[in-house]
Amino acid sequence: MRDLLDVHTHTIASVHAYSTLRENITAAKNKGLAIVGIADHGPSMPGAFQDFYFCNFKVIRAHEADYGIKVLMGAELNIIDYSGSTDLRGEFVERLDFAVASLHDPCIRPGTLEQNTTALIGAMRNPKVKIIGHPENPKFPVDFDRLARAAKEHHVLLEVNNSSYMPEGSRAGSREKAHEYLAVCKKHAVPLIMSSDAHLDLDVGNHQYAAEMLTREGYPEELIVNGDPEKFLRFIFRGNYTG
Repeated sequence: MRDLLDVHTHTIASVHAYSTLRENITAAKNKGLAIVGIADHGPSMPGAFQDFYFCNFKVIRAHEADYGIKVLMGAELNIIDYSGSTDLRGEFVERLDFAVASLHDPCIRPGTLEQNTTALIGAMRNPKVKIIGHPENPKFPVDFDRLARAAKEHHVLLEVNNSSYMPEGSRAGSREKAHEYLAVCKKHAVPLIMSSDAHLDLDVGNHQYAAEMLTREGYPEELIVNGDPEKFLRFIFRGNYTG
Protein backbone atom coordinates (compact mmCIF):
# COMPACT_ATOMS: atom_id res chain seq x y z
CA MET A 1 0.00 0.00 0.00
CA ARG A 2 1.52 3.32 -1.09
CA ASP A 3 1.76 5.74 1.81
CA LEU A 4 3.14 9.20 1.10
CA LEU A 5 1.46 11.56 3.52
CA ASP A 6 0.57 12.07 7.17
CA VAL A 7 -1.38 15.21 8.04
CA HIS A 8 -2.56 14.52 11.58
CA THR A 9 0.54 15.11 13.70
CA HIS A 10 1.00 17.09 16.92
CA THR A 11 3.83 19.22 18.24
CA ILE A 12 4.66 20.73 21.61
CA ALA A 13 1.96 23.32 20.84
CA SER A 14 -0.53 20.61 21.84
CA VAL A 15 1.30 20.47 25.21
CA HIS A 16 0.71 16.72 25.67
CA ALA A 17 2.92 16.08 22.61
CA TYR A 18 6.67 16.15 22.82
CA SER A 19 8.33 17.15 19.52
CA THR A 20 8.81 20.43 17.72
CA LEU A 21 7.50 21.51 14.34
CA ARG A 22 10.93 21.05 12.78
CA GLU A 23 11.36 17.60 14.34
CA ASN A 24 8.04 16.41 12.87
CA ILE A 25 8.92 17.79 9.44
CA THR A 26 12.36 16.18 9.52
CA ALA A 27 10.92 12.83 10.59
CA ALA A 28 8.39 12.93 7.74
CA LYS A 29 11.08 13.81 5.19
CA ASN A 30 13.38 11.06 6.45
CA LYS A 31 10.58 8.52 6.05
CA GLY A 32 10.09 9.50 2.41
CA LEU A 33 6.74 11.24 2.78
CA ALA A 34 5.70 13.87 0.25
CA ILE A 35 3.38 15.79 2.59
CA VAL A 36 3.29 16.32 6.34
CA GLY A 37 0.52 18.18 8.14
CA ILE A 38 0.63 19.79 11.55
CA ALA A 39 -2.71 19.60 13.36
CA ASP A 40 -2.27 20.90 16.87
CA HIS A 41 -5.25 20.97 19.18
CA GLY A 42 -7.67 23.85 19.36
CA PRO A 43 -7.84 25.92 22.54
CA SER A 44 -10.49 23.99 24.46
CA MET A 45 -8.16 21.03 24.96
CA PRO A 46 -6.66 21.34 28.46
CA GLY A 47 -3.27 23.01 28.28
CA ALA A 48 -3.41 23.75 24.55
CA PHE A 49 -2.28 27.09 23.17
CA GLN A 50 -4.91 29.76 22.64
CA ASP A 51 -6.31 31.12 19.36
CA PHE A 52 -3.40 33.45 18.70
CA TYR A 53 -1.06 30.51 18.07
CA PHE A 54 -2.86 29.98 14.75
CA CYS A 55 -2.49 33.57 13.50
CA ASN A 56 1.09 33.65 12.22
CA PHE A 57 1.63 30.56 10.08
CA LYS A 58 3.03 32.72 7.28
CA VAL A 59 6.41 32.85 9.05
CA ILE A 60 6.80 29.09 8.68
CA ARG A 61 7.22 29.50 4.90
CA ALA A 62 5.73 26.06 4.37
CA HIS A 63 6.96 25.54 0.82
CA GLU A 64 8.55 22.36 -0.40
CA ALA A 65 11.72 24.24 -1.39
CA ASP A 66 12.26 25.33 2.23
CA TYR A 67 12.00 21.90 3.85
CA GLY A 68 12.31 19.34 1.05
CA ILE A 69 8.74 18.23 1.77
CA LYS A 70 5.36 19.93 1.48
CA VAL A 71 4.14 21.20 4.86
CA LEU A 72 0.48 21.92 5.58
CA MET A 73 -0.49 23.92 8.65
CA GLY A 74 -3.81 22.91 10.13
CA ALA A 75 -5.49 22.24 13.45
CA GLU A 76 -7.36 19.48 15.20
CA LEU A 77 -10.50 21.34 16.15
CA ASN A 78 -12.37 20.13 19.19
CA ILE A 79 -16.11 19.72 18.72
CA ILE A 80 -17.71 21.46 21.70
CA ASP A 81 -21.45 20.88 21.28
CA TYR A 82 -23.82 18.40 19.65
CA SER A 83 -24.56 20.74 16.74
CA GLY A 84 -20.94 20.43 15.64
CA SER A 85 -19.51 23.79 16.73
CA THR A 86 -15.73 23.85 17.08
CA ASP A 87 -13.40 25.76 19.36
CA LEU A 88 -11.34 28.05 17.13
CA ARG A 89 -12.65 31.47 16.11
CA GLY A 90 -13.51 31.91 12.45
CA GLU A 91 -10.82 34.48 11.71
CA PHE A 92 -8.17 31.95 12.78
CA VAL A 93 -9.84 28.98 11.09
CA GLU A 94 -9.59 30.87 7.82
CA ARG A 95 -5.80 30.88 8.11
CA LEU A 96 -5.61 27.08 8.17
CA ASP A 97 -4.79 24.87 5.20
CA PHE A 98 -7.15 22.26 6.62
CA ALA A 99 -8.79 21.14 9.84
CA VAL A 100 -9.44 17.80 11.47
CA ALA A 101 -12.58 17.84 13.63
CA SER A 102 -12.79 15.38 16.52
CA LEU A 103 -14.73 14.50 19.64
CA HIS A 104 -12.57 14.45 22.79
CA ASP A 105 -13.97 13.75 26.22
CA PRO A 106 -11.97 16.55 27.93
CA CYS A 107 -13.85 18.98 25.64
CA ILE A 108 -17.37 17.52 25.39
CA ARG A 109 -19.27 14.93 27.37
CA PRO A 110 -19.89 11.75 25.34
CA GLY A 111 -23.46 11.88 24.12
CA THR A 112 -25.97 9.43 22.72
CA LEU A 113 -25.47 7.81 19.34
CA GLU A 114 -27.77 10.45 17.84
CA GLN A 115 -25.98 13.35 19.55
CA ASN A 116 -22.49 12.20 18.61
CA THR A 117 -23.47 11.53 15.01
CA THR A 118 -25.16 14.92 14.68
CA ALA A 119 -22.10 16.61 16.18
CA LEU A 120 -19.71 15.04 13.64
CA ILE A 121 -21.99 15.76 10.70
CA GLY A 122 -22.47 19.32 11.92
CA ALA A 123 -18.70 19.84 12.01
CA MET A 124 -18.50 18.76 8.36
CA ARG A 125 -20.42 21.88 7.38
CA ASN A 126 -17.40 23.97 8.31
CA PRO A 127 -15.66 24.43 4.93
CA LYS A 128 -12.19 24.12 6.51
CA VAL A 129 -12.98 20.74 8.05
CA LYS A 130 -11.54 18.22 5.62
CA ILE A 131 -11.10 15.23 7.96
CA ILE A 132 -13.17 13.69 10.76
CA GLY A 133 -10.79 12.35 13.38
CA HIS A 134 -11.03 8.88 14.94
CA PRO A 135 -14.81 8.45 14.44
CA GLU A 136 -14.72 4.83 15.64
CA ASN A 137 -13.86 5.82 19.23
CA PRO A 138 -16.17 3.64 21.38
CA LYS A 139 -16.50 6.44 23.95
CA PHE A 140 -18.53 8.30 21.34
CA PRO A 141 -20.84 5.80 19.61
CA VAL A 142 -21.73 6.91 16.09
CA ASP A 143 -24.16 5.85 13.38
CA PHE A 144 -21.53 4.87 10.82
CA ASP A 145 -24.04 4.65 7.97
CA ARG A 146 -25.21 8.24 8.45
CA LEU A 147 -21.64 9.41 8.94
CA ALA A 148 -20.39 7.73 5.77
CA ARG A 149 -23.19 9.16 3.65
CA ALA A 150 -22.60 12.63 5.10
CA ALA A 151 -18.86 12.43 4.45
CA LYS A 152 -19.49 11.81 0.77
CA GLU A 153 -22.07 14.58 0.61
CA HIS A 154 -19.79 17.15 2.26
CA HIS A 155 -16.59 16.02 0.53
CA VAL A 156 -14.89 15.18 3.84
CA LEU A 157 -12.39 12.39 4.50
CA LEU A 158 -12.94 9.92 7.31
CA GLU A 159 -9.87 8.94 9.26
CA VAL A 160 -8.27 5.60 10.01
CA ASN A 161 -6.30 6.59 13.08
CA ASN A 162 -3.20 4.52 13.77
CA SER A 163 -2.97 5.70 17.36
CA SER A 164 -6.44 4.31 18.06
CA TYR A 165 -5.36 0.82 17.02
CA MET A 166 -2.05 0.66 18.85
CA PRO A 167 -2.04 -1.95 21.63
CA GLU A 168 -1.35 0.77 24.21
CA GLY A 169 -3.60 3.31 22.48
CA SER A 170 -5.79 5.68 24.46
CA ARG A 171 -9.04 4.84 22.63
CA ALA A 172 -9.56 1.31 23.89
CA GLY A 173 -12.00 -0.76 21.87
CA SER A 174 -11.34 1.00 18.57
CA ARG A 175 -9.80 -2.12 17.07
CA GLU A 176 -13.00 -4.01 17.79
CA LYS A 177 -15.12 -1.28 16.17
CA ALA A 178 -12.91 -1.13 13.08
CA HIS A 179 -14.64 -3.99 11.24
CA GLU A 180 -18.08 -2.36 11.47
CA TYR A 181 -16.71 1.09 10.67
CA LEU A 182 -14.69 0.04 7.64
CA ALA A 183 -17.40 -2.27 6.32
CA VAL A 184 -19.87 0.63 6.22
CA CYS A 185 -17.32 2.96 4.62
CA LYS A 186 -16.54 0.31 2.02
CA LYS A 187 -20.24 -0.14 1.27
CA HIS A 188 -20.56 3.58 0.51
CA ALA A 189 -17.15 3.85 -1.23
CA VAL A 190 -16.02 6.56 1.18
CA PRO A 191 -12.51 8.01 0.69
CA LEU A 192 -10.38 7.42 3.78
CA ILE A 193 -7.12 8.81 5.11
CA MET A 194 -4.63 7.03 7.34
CA SER A 195 -3.22 9.26 10.07
CA SER A 196 -0.58 8.64 12.70
CA ASP A 197 -2.01 11.11 15.24
CA ALA A 198 1.64 11.31 16.27
CA HIS A 199 2.46 13.00 19.56
CA LEU A 200 6.19 12.27 19.11
CA ASP A 201 8.31 12.61 15.99
CA LEU A 202 9.15 8.89 16.07
CA ASP A 203 5.51 8.14 15.23
CA VAL A 204 5.17 10.57 12.31
CA GLY A 205 4.26 8.53 9.24
CA ASN A 206 3.61 5.40 11.30
CA HIS A 207 0.44 3.85 9.89
CA GLN A 208 1.29 0.22 10.63
CA TYR A 209 -1.90 -0.68 12.48
CA ALA A 210 -4.18 1.42 10.27
CA ALA A 211 -2.77 -0.27 7.16
CA GLU A 212 -3.24 -3.70 8.73
CA MET A 213 -6.90 -2.94 9.40
CA LEU A 214 -7.50 -1.69 5.87
CA THR A 215 -5.77 -4.69 4.35
CA ARG A 216 -7.72 -7.07 6.57
CA GLU A 217 -10.99 -5.53 5.38
CA GLY A 218 -9.94 -5.52 1.73
CA TYR A 219 -10.45 -1.77 1.48
CA PRO A 220 -9.92 -0.55 -2.12
CA GLU A 221 -6.57 1.22 -2.39
CA GLU A 222 -8.01 3.79 -4.79
CA LEU A 223 -10.18 5.05 -1.92
CA ILE A 224 -7.20 5.57 0.42
CA VAL A 225 -5.78 9.01 -0.35
CA ASN A 226 -2.36 8.44 1.26
CA GLY A 227 -1.05 6.90 -1.95
CA ASP A 228 -1.69 9.95 -4.15
CA PRO A 229 -0.51 13.30 -2.73
CA GLU A 230 -1.82 15.28 -5.70
CA LYS A 231 -5.25 13.70 -5.36
CA PHE A 232 -5.22 14.50 -1.65
CA LEU A 233 -4.34 18.16 -2.29
CA ARG A 234 -7.08 18.49 -4.89
CA PHE A 235 -9.46 16.90 -2.41
CA ILE A 236 -8.78 19.26 0.46
CA PHE A 237 -8.59 22.35 -1.73
CA ARG A 238 -11.71 21.26 -3.65
CA GLY A 239 -10.06 21.35 -7.05
CA ASN A 240 -8.36 24.71 -6.46
CA TYR A 241 -4.87 23.31 -5.86
CA THR A 242 -2.37 24.53 -8.44
CA GLY A 243 0.87 23.24 -6.93
